Amino acid sequence: MAFSSIDTVADQFARVDAACKEIGRDPAELVRSIAQTVCVGRDDAEVARRALAIDRDVADLRANGLAGTPAEVVEWLGTWRERTGADRVYLQLLDLDDIDQIELIASEMFPQLR
Repeated sequence: MAFSSIDTVADQFARVDAACKEIGRDPAELVRSIAQTVCVGRDDAEVARRALAIDRDVADLRANGLAGTPAEVVEWLGTWRERTGADRVYLQLLDLDDIDQIELIASEMFPQLR
């Protein structure tokens, strides 16, 4: 599910589970994917600068995306996994010229997600 709230995704995945069980299919066989916009920084100021660069509000990104320090975003992804059972996450990076953010995600987030 793309760009939806955690509650919406959890509800939808629960409906999928129920539909699978109804037809005798094991819901555990499904790969559950989510997509969220990401805005990661080493501190709040860097997150705010990156949010401004993509014309987004930090509070909105925190509520309806993945924003914060690498540790905060990794923790939030853990919450997504626990509440929704998501197996795969697609990170929408809106500022493709921000190579530093890509390196930050790769070096500080990905090792924690393996």
